[in-house]
Amino acid sequence: MAGFLKKEFLLQTEDARILYYKHADRMPVFDYHCHLSPKQIADDINFQNLTQVWLNGDHYKWRAMRAFGIDEKYITGDADDWEKFENWAQTVPYILRNPLYHWTHLELKRYFGIEKLLNPQTAGQIYEACSEMLKTPQFSTRNIMRNMNVKVVCTTDDPTDSLEHHIKIKEDGFEVKVLPTWRPDKAMAVENIEQLNSWVDKLADVTDIDIKDYQGYIEALQKRHDFFAKNGCRISDRDLKTAYAEDYTEKEIGSIFGKIRSGKELESSESLKFKSAMMFEFAIMDHEKGWVQQLHIGALRNNNTRMLKALGSDAGCDSIGDFEIARPLARFLDRLDRNNKLPKTIIYNLNPKDTEVIATMIGNFQNGNSRGKLQLGPAWWFLDQKDGIERQIQTLSNMGLLSTFIGMLTDSRSFLSYTRHEYFRRILCNILGNDIRNGEIPRDMELIGRIVEDICYNNAHNYFMV
Repeated sequence: MAGFLKKEFLLQTEDARILYYKHADRMPVFDYHCHLSPKQIADDINFQNLTQVWLNGDHYKWRAMRAFGIDEKYITGDADDWEKFENWAQTVPYILRNPLYHWTHLELKRYFGIEKLLNPQTAGQIYEACSEMLKTPQFSTRNIMRNMNVKVVCTTDDPTDSLEHHIKIKEDGFEVKVLPTWRPDKAMAVENIEQLNSWVDKLADVTDIDIKDYQGYIEALQKRHDFFAKNGCRISDRDLKTAYAEDYTEKEIGSIFGKIRSGKELESSESLKFKSAMMFEFAIMDHEKGWVQQLHIGALRNNNTRMLKALGSDAGCDSIGDFEIARPLARFLDRLDRNNKLPKTIIYNLNPKDTEVIATMIGNFQNGNSRGKLQLGPAWWFLDQKDGIERQIQTLSNMGLLSTFIGMLTDSRSFLSYTRHEYFRRILCNILGNDIRNGEIPRDMELIGRIVEDICYNNAHNYFMV
């Protein structure tokens, strides 16, 4: 590994290295959006081998293996764990310049102290060594989080979830805060009326409310929102193609909800109005509790019908979408703002053509009550790589205030993904170090160091008020 992944990795100047090692590297991790399993944290499990913690559920790796020509049997199929890892090891040498190559070797080095490159020749030794370590107490889920200096983790949870695992984690006195995130996507998923009605029935059961009409629906959702708040939730999340902000009346939405409950398919205009109403109601709930709403915008999901039928969603068959963003997003935010009901909001975009759109949009609704009230979310999903992170930082710097940015997250299902914070921090420090070298910003290391620390942790801590 001569010259690769050394101390200077991604840090091209001495000032960048000072910023990283004196300021960024020591900051804790505030992971405000991820898909970790609360049950695995509550049970403080140990993974039995590297495949279980590294490959299961990781659609980034699945996509790379498929592109390399690996049979699905060795990706999501019935091959054993070693066979799956062996095929991943065959793929890794050929993913050069993909962020997975960096992530893979950062994780091997930071978690396991392994500096060898992963390939077919080293696969057996690496698999055996890591799997043995994973079985030890030091590598339980909670100890992994402790060892990576994690302070807060926010999971992603359906409104009908019992939150029993979050409750247990808190009762156990685990010092890392593991907080739920309210994600009511299924509450507005009118694309499949049968599934939506099944979900409404489940909501009725957990709230003990007979949901006969739209008012009952909102009452039940509010009850769960209150329950989440009682159990530490401070963040909501929505997965959206775009924002929805059609005009509607309460009478119209009541009629549409009645149509849903009768099992009838909606007209396109009715679907848009219902989604618009739900987005507005959820934002109002968030504002009243002082929560932060997250809007993940721009994914085109489940494009491969064959794979969807075989594996379900989140199988690695999603892509960047191409939707109108600016006008509906402006209408949605303005509808809330003119009623003084706009909560703190993070907007993530997936299509790089929309980065500048959203960076300018958030500037329309900032106010003096909260520093960085609206946030351009960190580089997300397909943009979570060196170029995407650099572009997000450059765009925010050009059109907003980088100093108020709340920094990075993992957006991951793996407990080995905390090195993504390191990856981001190195890129951030390198950008600032190059600016100093080029004479574009003054060499005020106290000021710039403080800004780096704020972006890495302090801004997020203050923003979410945890």
